[in-house]
Amino acid sequence: MQPAQIALLGMLVGLLIGAGLATLILWALRARERAEYGAGMDVPEGARVVLQGLDDPAVVIDSSGVIIAASASAAPFDLSEGLMLPTPELRGVARRVSDAEAASNATFRIRRGTGPGELRLVTVRATPLTARLMLLVLRDITEKERVEQMRRDFVSNTSHELKTPVGAVSLLAEAIESASDDPAQVRVFAARLSAEATRLATLTSRIMNLSRLQAADELNDERDASIDEIITSAVEAHAVQADSAGVQLVRGGTRGLFVRGDAQVLSEAVGNLIANAIAYSPKGSSVGIGVKAAEGVVEIAVTDRGIGISEEDQDRVFERFYRADQARSRRTGGTGLGLAIVKHAVQRHGGDVRLWSREGRGSTFTIRLPVIESPLDEPARKRARKDKKIKKKQKKLQTPDAALTTRSAAAALNGTAAPERTDAAIREHKGETA
Repeated sequence: MQPAQIALLGMLVGLLIGAGLATLILWALRARERAEYGAGMDVPEGARVVLQGLDDPAVVIDSSGVIIAASASAAPFDLSEGLMLPTPELRGVARRVSDAEAASNATFRIRRGTGPGELRLVTVRATPLTARLMLLVLRDITEKERVEQMRRDFVSNTSHELKTPVGAVSLLAEAIESASDDPAQVRVFAARLSAEATRLATLTSRIMNLSRLQAADELNDERDASIDEIITSAVEAHAVQADSAGVQLVRGGTRGLFVRGDAQVLSEAVGNLIANAIAYSPKGSSVGIGVKAAEGVVEIAVTDRGIGISEEDQDRVFERFYRADQARSRRTGGTGLGLAIVKHAVQRHGGDVRLWSREGRGSTFTIRLPVIESPLDEPARKRARKDKKIKKKQKKLQTPDAALTTRSAAAALNGTAAPERTDAAIREHKGETA
C-alpha cells in the first residue's frame, strides 16, 4: 500500500473517531440538560398534598405558563393540569415573576365557569418555587368586597335618612320657641314635631331590627310557630291603618299550618308586607292575605291592587332605604327598610321572598318557609297507637271457649280495674260463680 493511501486511510479513521467522540459528547450534554430540565420541572415533594389541602384555588405552572399541578378548588376557574393559564391577567402575573424572579401580587376580575360565567374579584399571589416553576394562589374576595360596599352604603344611607328628621325636629323646636305667644301655632308645630319624632323613632327601631337580624347567629325564640297566629297578629296590628286608609283586609287559605322559627320576627315580616300593601292601595280596595302549603313549603301571599312596581325597580325593592316611589314614601312616612327586614327575617328561617308585580295592576309578595308537622296532631297519634296496642293484647287474651268483654279487657290491660273485679268478670264468662 502506498504511503499516500495509508495517510489518507489514517485521516479517514481519525475523522470517524473524532465524529463519534463529538457525537457522544454532544449526546451526553443533551442528556444532562434534559435531566436537569426534568428535575427542574418536577413538582417539589409534598406540593401536591399541600395544593389539595388548600381552600383557595392554587396552581403550579412551568415557565411557559402550562399548569402541571392544581388544587381541586381551581377547576371552576378553568385551571386544570395540562392547560395554559386561561386569562391574560394571570399570564401577565406569571411573566412579571419570571422576569423579576420575585413574588408578585395583583387584583383583578376573572370569569368563573365556562361560557358567560360570573365575574369574580380575586387577588393573585405568584411565588417562584424553582428555576422553572412557580406557584399561583388565587383568593376570591368578591363577597368581602360586596359586604364592605354594603357597609359603606348602609352608613351613608343611615346618616342621610337620620339627618332629615333630626333637622326637622331642630327647626320645629325653634319655631315653637319663636311662636310662644301664639298658642294655635304652638299646637300646630307641636303636632308636626311629634310626627317627626315618631318617624325618627320608627327609623331607629327598624335600623336596630335589621342589624339584629343580620348580626345574630341564632333566633331568640325559636319554636313551633302557628301560621294562623302569625297572620292574626300581623292583621290586628295593622287594622287601624287599614281603616284609616279605607282598605279592607281579606284573609283566606289553608289553616292549621306550622313552621319552625321566631313567631314575633315572622309576624313583623308579614306585618311589613301588609303595611306596604295598605300604603300603596287606593281607597276602597282590598288587601288579601292567603296561605297554602305545597311540596313541604308554606306560602304566605300578600296581594294588593295598587300602583304596582316597574320591572327595573323589582330587583332593587329589597335593598336598604330603596323606595320605588319617593314622593309616596315621604307622604306615608316610609323608611325604605321594611322589605329589607322581610328579606332577612325570612332568610333567617330558611325561606325566601318572591315578588310578582305589574304597573297599574298591583303586586303580590310571597313568603315561602319550610313547613313542619302540626304539633296539635301528636295526642291523636298517641291515642291511635294506644288503641292499636289494646286490640293486639285483646287477641292474645282470648281463649277458645270464651273471650273477655271489650270493657273488661281494656280495664285489665290499662290496670284501671281492681284485680277481684277482673277475676269475677273472667269467671262470669266461663259460667262460674263468685
